[in-house]
Amino acid sequence: MDRRYITEIRMDPCQESSYISSLPVVKYLNEARRLSFDADVTFLAGENGTGKSTLIEAIAVCAGYNAEGGSRNFNFSTKQTVSNLWQYMKVSKRSREKDGYFLRAESFYNVATQVDEMDLGGGYGGKSLHEQSHGESFLSLVQYRFHGNGLYILDEPESALSPLRQMSLLIEMDRLVKDNSQFIIATHSPILLAFPNALIYQLTESGVESVEYEQCEHYKLTKQFLSNPRSFLKHLFDEPEEDE
Repeated sequence: MDRRYITEIRMDPCQESSYISSLPVVKYLNEARRLSFDADVTFLAGENGTGKSTLIEAIAVCAGYNAEGGSRNFNFSTKQTVSNLWQYMKVSKRSREKDGYFLRAESFYNVATQVDEMDLGGGYGGKSLHEQSHGESFLSLVQYRFHGNGLYILDEPESALSPLRQMSLLIEMDRLVKDNSQFIIATHSPILLAFPNALIYQLTESGVESVEYEQCEHYKLTKQFLSNPRSFLKHLFDEPEEDE
């Protein structure tokens, strides 16, 4: 069964006279006009400033989700910071998801507050998200609120998770994908990027390209560091290597 709800995004040229038009990903989309989602799990990876979070926010808003996060019935706003990129974008859908959620790490506190105010704690494990650690609340959201047959758009979910908990998230993702779900995720995590058969878009100053896991810069840099951290740090700190 094809689990993809969003199959692609289409872009009209963005005419914003702001930082948005200078983002590498926006420059790319202004020329390419489209970006396809050909896998159950699609990752947006790349350095800070390439436009990952701006793009994923625009996808979520265009798909009907609140800019600060939550499900379709969340419509709060604590600070108007959403970009206008979504206004130039259209999402192509194969079908409408039965469940869905937009998780953005930077505004999750506001979502947790909204959950308490709407008295929805029972659907998030029966315990206020504010009464859990940051990482526990992230996992509670996925374990208890993500019901399957859903579209889940996540912005840097690893930010509150230890490496072990990132692996727990992989297990939950696998469970949900097997239950007819689609994920679109912006991440820096080489652990999450290892999800089998995922589509990885690497965002760079030059644009957007599809890469294999082992070709992703986050993976290569992490592998180089872990292979010889002392040598790597000496190079970073410009310290001379000691003779063996």
